[in-house]
Amino acid sequence: MAKTISKANQSQGMLMFTLNMQKQLFAIGTLKVREIIPYMPMTQIPYSHHDVVGTVNFRNMTVPVIDMAAAVGFRRIDPSEYNNCYLIVTDCLRTVVAFMVRSIEKIIECNWREIEPAPQTAGKNVFVTGITRHEKNIVQLLDVELLLSKIYPQYESVKVPMLTDIERERLRALNILLVDDSSIARKQLADALDRINISYQVCKNGIEAIELMRQEAEQGRAIDLLVSDIEMPGLDGYELAFEVQNENNLNHAYIILHTSLSSEICVDRAHQVGAHEALEKFNATELIEAMLRGAKKLDDYNRQKTKTLA
Repeated sequence: MAKTISKANQSQGMLMFTLNMQKQLFAIGTLKVREIIPYMPMTQIPYSHHDVVGTVNFRNMTVPVIDMAAAVGFRRIDPSEYNNCYLIVTDCLRTVVAFMVRSIEKIIECNWREIEPAPQTAGKNVFVTGITRHEKNIVQLLDVELLLSKIYPQYESVKVPMLTDIERERLRALNILLVDDSSIARKQLADALDRINISYQVCKNGIEAIELMRQEAEQGRAIDLLVSDIEMPGLDGYELAFEVQNENNLNHAYIILHTSLSSEICVDRAHQVGAHEALEKFNATELIEAMLRGAKKLDDYNRQKTKTLA
């Protein structure tokens, strides 16, 4: 029998750029990038966030421009330098924004399994989610979700639906695992479940998650409901879902993938690799409703299994 090739193994490139005069290399995944354009004149916005330096008209949209250097803690880009800069137009957290950077280096292929997580000693609110190397140079992968949450705090304020006692108990009975490399996304996921008093476990990446799932299964408490980000270093959400579906002691889990990208392609690919649902993050109501659908499906499966054994 021929070996099955994972449809999840479709590479995402990495866009490298610089933010400071020392030419340190930073990067974001290319799936978040809509377009790269040279700097263009901006319109100022009164009373906007201090890191939002203006707006540009881009493809019939008014797009805010964020000085990424200032947003992550470097010296603000001086207006006299703007003409030499570039705008990276991104689509993330259901919002189109442009990040102004000093220079665009290149787009490279990347083995996301080789990306190292940011050291824990760097702090809780560090904007770097991973570190890799290219031609002996260190490249720091930026956490775009965390950066946007600092500029647009409303992303941290989410409403959680009211649950009936039956719905709450149905979720409480499940062994739930949340997986995301972004600290702000992990906080949003955790807050959503904390507010409805549902217990869960958390992993920072796919490699940690698959190891924990195997350990839990060996100890007789397999993960029932897996909620995972798609774009992660090491083992992304597509690959994680595929691995889970191919292991008999793990594949009963109901898999919900979520993404900051606004793309039907992500949803289609998530279903191809065995995920039951794919959501654009972050909407607490949609997440809880998806988890309830998963709980119901697991209940139905267990009842059918009991009838079969009887």
